[in-house]
Amino acid sequence: MPVASDDPGRWGRVDADGTVYVRTAEGERSIGSWQAGEPAEGLAHFARRFDDVRTEVELLDTRLTSGAGDPKQALTSVRTIKESLAEAHVVGDLAALATKLDALVIKAEAAVEAGKVAKEAARVEAVAKKQALVDEAEGLANESTQWKVAGDRLRQMLDEWKAVRGVDRKTDEQLWRRFAKARDAFNRRRGSHFADLDRQRSTAKQRKQEIVEEAERIAESGDWGDTATRYKDLMTEWKAAGRAPKDADDALWQRFRGAQDKFFARRSDAFSERDAEFGENAKLKEELLAEAEQIDPAGTGGLEAARGALYKLQERWDAIGKVPREKVRELEGRLRAVEERVRGAVDAQWRRSDPEAEARVAQFRERVEQFESQAAKARSAGNDRKAKEAEAQAAQWREWLAAAEESLASR
Repeated sequence: MPVASDDPGRWGRVDADGTVYVRTAEGERSIGSWQAGEPAEGLAHFARRFDDVRTEVELLDTRLTSGAGDPKQALTSVRTIKESLAEAHVVGDLAALATKLDALVIKAEAAVEAGKVAKEAARVEAVAKKQALVDEAEGLANESTQWKVAGDRLRQMLDEWKAVRGVDRKTDEQLWRRFAKARDAFNRRRGSHFADLDRQRSTAKQRKQEIVEEAERIAESGDWGDTATRYKDLMTEWKAAGRAPKDADDALWQRFRGAQDKFFARRSDAFSERDAEFGENAKLKEELLAEAEQIDPAGTGGLEAARGALYKLQERWDAIGKVPREKVRELEGRLRAVEERVRGAVDAQWRRSDPEAEARVAQFRERVEQFESQAAKARSAGNDRKAKEAEAQAAQWREWLAAAEESLASR
């Protein structure tokens, strides 16, 4: 579009009385009066005013093309300028400017519509973002037990919520109510959890206090076996009691360990003393075994002398006391061998001089003969049933007789 101020005479004129005209498609139109100077200066003045309007129109076009500014406001400005052309006090190519404005109206309207579409798309996206935040918040409120992680996430989500723009007020309020309700529900559930945890920890503290007091009370016990077992049980009870508040838990644990260490240190010292004593006992019993293994039931003095020596040795053995555990089997085995040797000699002598064994053999033989005689008489009398019963009885006593005779013969 030509710059009007370059050739204002092309678009208007000033008559002899100073009236200024602009040429339009409908003809000339009076736009004002110029009395302040030369007619050409007046024409140039109105032409510069046209150029100002043209420049404004071109600026609006540039903004619409670049997408800068508000299309709706640009459309209003374009329409305002167009409506003002019919009475505008300017000199220039009004027809070309009008055509330009008509094109800008279409362009601005299209930009406004595109802006509406973009705004709606942005609104839908913003609603979706806030809906996603609401869904996530409700999920955390109903299910999460990761209290710190979930709490941090909810605080982060609040910042994300504030950053989302473009949601209509009604929808935003509805979503916010759900979001706020979910946060409140999570906070209540978390508060209830920690209140329960505090109660549990208080109970655990009380129970651990009782455990510590018992541990300290039995630390002076000399009942090594039962007390050691009790400390093991107390450790199990300690673990089952749960966690007390950290400071209290640590302090109680130190007391528990201190009592336990004290007892086991005492037991260790006692066992060391006992082991030293048991070691000396083992040496004494080994010396005693050297004597015991010289006992000979067939030697001088005979069996009675051997039995007397063994009896006295057993009394001395018991008086010595305990030996280390790893030596018990060896030492007791050697003593048992001596005892069995003496006992074997006693049993052999008894079997050789047992009158009852011979009497039993004679008794069994007599019974066999008795039942055989009864069977023969019954058979002669034709009483087969009684004969068979007597024969069965004779067979049974015959087996016992054979066993008794074998036992007697082996002595």
